[in-house]
Amino acid sequence: MTFGACGREGLVGCEGAERGRGGEPGGDLAQDQGQQVDRFHVRAQGATALGVGDGFDLGAVGVGLRGAGVGAFELSPGGQAQDLGLTWFITGVSSGFGRRMTELLLARGDHVAATARRPETLADLAERHGDRLWTAPRDVTDAPAVRRTVDAAFAALGRIDVIVSNAGYGLFGAAEEVTDEQIAHQIDTNLIGSIQLARAVIPHLRARGGGRIIQLSGMGGQIAFPALSLYHATKWGIEGFYEALSPEVAPFGIQTTLVQPGAATTDFGGRSATAAQAMAVYDAAPVGALRRAAAAGAIPVPGDTVKMARAIIDSADTERAPRRLLLGSDAYQAVTTALAARLTGVEEQKELAHSTDTTA
Repeated sequence: MTFGACGREGLVGCEGAERGRGGEPGGDLAQDQGQQVDRFHVRAQGATALGVGDGFDLGAVGVGLRGAGVGAFELSPGGQAQDLGLTWFITGVSSGFGRRMTELLLARGDHVAATARRPETLADLAERHGDRLWTAPRDVTDAPAVRRTVDAAFAALGRIDVIVSNAGYGLFGAAEEVTDEQIAHQIDTNLIGSIQLARAVIPHLRARGGGRIIQLSGMGGQIAFPALSLYHATKWGIEGFYEALSPEVAPFGIQTTLVQPGAATTDFGGRSATAAQAMAVYDAAPVGALRRAAAAGAIPVPGDTVKMARAIIDSADTERAPRRLLLGSDAYQAVTTALAARLTGVEEQKELAHSTDTTA
């Protein structure tokens, strides 16, 4: 039996005795009226019985399925639909948000393809959840390896509904303190690696009629702190990339979300972080002040990693993906303050901006 894609907004996969019985890829639900299928994957949530007998009428249930979220179900010969859950591809699962999301998703019955720098850290989850967890080592700085891993995951799992680009780390140090090698690795990992992952998954999602891409950014994609200039360069860069990517892929049913968490109990400032060799000249400057505050544990960390992970998961269950997902009271305060100040500065230059037109 072969999967077809029965509509980008309603059914995302149908299976009959042969290809075409459940609709051709990219077909519309209205055009599938009267077709009978036995197995299907739908954008729906909470359904218990969608048909009886050996098949059911796609057009008859299509209206009820549209806009109901994202999910997957299998129809038994007796007409009972079994919730199959979602299938996710998540990078950076060794710790932090990636690990928390994977734990929550497996606990609720979803399938996860997880990549990690240290795959051995996932041994406990693999033992507990069996074949619902697919794992692979990852190096997001190796673009060909990223494509091979993505291709292998789609081949092994058949379908993937949601991609979570979570791999990344923080580089601490003033711009002149960091080395050339540290700069290259930070950009290769946080920015280019995320871009290459998106490029690798888009053909697969487009072929199946849609899906979600969730990119972990941070409040650091809208604001900036001294001693994190290279980190912020990658986060502002990935936000610009997704601003352009979102309308590029929207016609294919692919939706994107930039997640902007504030400070949370992750490994961001711990083992996963890298620090430049400090220069004494910065001790009395803002860079030095931030270093001392971090060392003393004086930087507030209000974010609950589990609550944030749940919010990210919940965003994939909505009909319309939020373009940005701001998490944490500190993120809300910092981003709203920064945007208001930026808009004020723009308004102050209104007269100058208009004066430079050719018709002025």
